Amino acid sequence: MTSLRKLGSSDLEVFPLSLGGNVFGWTADEATSFAVLDAYAAAGGNFVDTADGYSAWVPGNKGGESETVIGKWVKARGNRSDVVIATKVSQHPEYQGLSAANIKAAADASLRRLDTDYIDLYYTHFDKPEIPVEEIIGALDELVTAGKVRAIGASNISAERLAASLEFSDREGLAKYVALQPHYNLVSRDTYEGALQDVAARYGLAAVPYYALASGFLTGKYRPGTTVDSPRAGGAAQHLETERGQRVLKALDDIAEAHDAPVATVALAWLAAQPTVVAPIASARTVDQLPALLGVADLTLTDAELSRLTEASA
Repeated sequence: MTSLRKLGSSDLEVFPLSLGGNVFGWTADEATSFAVLDAYAAAGGNFVDTADGYSAWVPGNKGGESETVIGKWVKARGNRSDVVIATKVSQHPEYQGLSAANIKAAADASLRRLDTDYIDLYYTHFDKPEIPVEEIIGALDELVTAGKVRAIGASNISAERLAASLEFSDREGLAKYVALQPHYNLVSRDTYEGALQDVAARYGLAAVPYYALASGFLTGKYRPGTTVDSPRAGGAAQHLETERGQRVLKALDDIAEAHDAPVATVALAWLAAQPTVVAPIASARTVDQLPALLGVADLTLTDAELSRLTEASA
């Protein structure tokens, strides 16, 4: 059984791969989503990531579809206490922003869709610098005190605002961010490395990176002359046009061959080995896509392999 990892200073313990829920109610219908969730849980997975805004961008959707699917699955399986559910606030069409009133109203709406009494990890989805950190942390602290939220995190936030939030929590004895969700992968390192990673390390935050596979590029399925049927194909394929993208693919191919492992597993293993990272996020719209993601729990790269990938992605 894969050992769970402690999520920062919280009492939450999570599987080393967080299952992305962005596809639920979008490219994966309810039945397929249930099958993916079942397979993830059967492999020991317990950390499901969603947001109240998923998937409002789909014509006919209102936002919250992913939460609703997850809520129905947990109810059907009777496994609420076994699943760490992370969701986010600020992007739902009806609950925009991070005012105190909106944070609390959005949390209640998420709880209804998830059909649960509590959210394990509640992220601010996109920081709103016009809102004082005192107001944001104050509202999140109220949710924690009320038992509606177990732990809080931040996503898409500057190093300065993150540090200010953590300092305020310390100063006032209020709920404090334990996790950070940055954009981070082998072809996007400057989105996290540097000041933001330094703040996370200094305060003991657990990093849970999104776009861990660069919209699919780091699965290795994008190659010169190939066409991939995916809603995210355009964004992923652009990395093929860069020298760095080609260097990274070559290194991934060689290391994957040495381990007889999928390219995606190697890319996730590099990410999981980086300082502060506890569990990369990756999504599967079919059960067949899941084994390559779950493999990160069992693949340990050598120091030489990690160095080669780090150099190729520089």
